[in-house]
Amino acid sequence: MSLLGKTGRAPAARESGFAAHRAGVDRLLASYRAIPRDANVRLAKKTSNLFRARAKSDAPGLDVSGLTQVISVDPVAKTADVAGMTTYEDLVAATLPYGLVPLVVPQLKTITLGGAVTGLGIESTSFRSGLPHESVLEIDILTGAGEIITATPDGEHADLFHGFPNSYGTLGYSTRLKIELEAVPPYVALRHVRFHELAELESTMARIIDEGTYDGERVDYLDGVVFTAQESYLVLGRQTDEPGPVSDYTDMDVYYRSIQHDSDTPKRDRLTIHDYIWRWDTDWFWCSRAFGTQNPRIRRMWPKQYRRSSFYWKLIALDHKYHIGDKLEARKGNPPQERVVQDIEVPIERTAEFVQWFLDEIPIEPLWLCPLRLRDRDATSRPWPLYPLDPGRTYVNVGFWSAVPTVPGQPEGAANRAIEHRVSELDGHKSLYSDSYYGEDEFAELYGGDTYTELKKRYDPDQRLLDLYSKAVQRK
Repeated sequence: MSLLGKTGRAPAARESGFAAHRAGVDRLLASYRAIPRDANVRLAKKTSNLFRARAKSDAPGLDVSGLTQVISVDPVAKTADVAGMTTYEDLVAATLPYGLVPLVVPQLKTITLGGAVTGLGIESTSFRSGLPHESVLEIDILTGAGEIITATPDGEHADLFHGFPNSYGTLGYSTRLKIELEAVPPYVALRHVRFHELAELESTMARIIDEGTYDGERVDYLDGVVFTAQESYLVLGRQTDEPGPVSDYTDMDVYYRSIQHDSDTPKRDRLTIHDYIWRWDTDWFWCSRAFGTQNPRIRRMWPKQYRRSSFYWKLIALDHKYHIGDKLEARKGNPPQERVVQDIEVPIERTAEFVQWFLDEIPIEPLWLCPLRLRDRDATSRPWPLYPLDPGRTYVNVGFWSAVPTVPGQPEGAANRAIEHRVSELDGHKSLYSDSYYGEDEFAELYGGDTYTELKKRYDPDQRLLDLYSKAVQRK
């Protein structure tokens, strides 16, 4: 009999993982008790994938340093127990040797599993596997009341289980998540399909989602890029174990540029499953161009270990601290820039309409497209009340990450406000990881309303945690 036993992992190693996790939880609880009763409870975390500013606090924060590991992988059951602050980079490194990955792996290596669940995440499997929180089986949460509770879909705390996604740490922080995994072969075969009209891209995307194929070939991964209204692409991925040459976009070649071509015949490419999962991280989609990294002369000298999103975050933090970008613009005689870094979702049938409006009104390109449908498509009600998507309905996430010149006399966040208004007109939502400008009533209508209020009363009765509006809009 194998020493790995039925779980596929040595019992001693599995117990060691849980013992280390328990020690991390003990440190977390001790740090919670050390926070003054009149101070808001926050994470003592130096890095973040949030783009909205956070108010500074001198109070001590929660010690999550012991919650960064994969606790256990069960390759037979295809599940993993994972600490809340574990990055997807570390999670994939632990599961991929078994030929397994999470059902949805967000694009950037430093996104944490807990962050993707409480703050939402998305990727090219979302058209078939939904969002990361939909593959969570159970979750341990430190509530605002200082209690660790286990929430499951049907248990005593089912209300918190379903209300936790999109709560952004205002109902509690995850300490452990048990998630589903899926088997993957070693390679992904890609087709880059070009479109000259946005309406054709929209209709083709809808057909692929309904049929799961394109031109007789299975589609396992689906996302897209819009360069202009006349040049857009769907990128179709198929899982395969067929050996053969693969491309490398971690060196001199830039992935998103490889998508472009002039032919109406799809362009083909191949990546290892590992490199496909992290294809966007090397150049932070296309945002590395702001640092000159896509210039071949600079790229050749830029250390390879620093071509990753975590390093670009450090450069962005310096810009925020010293306003480097605005100072450079001022030297050119240009006004300050308004940061427009957002992901929004609109129903798929409104995709072309929104993208055309955006291209006409907001001078930012390219745009990322990522379709999604909830996994539970037969539900009779919206199962995730703080981000209420309709079961059975297809949406498309549109991502745009840049800045635009401010216009004298316009209110703060003018471009972002216009985007919010247009998205609401099209029956959409936007993620809350960046700047938001909603009024309180509209925000409540979009993001949970009375349901959120009741959850807050039950799990944070003394208001130790900020509420969602204060955190997302007022940036407290």
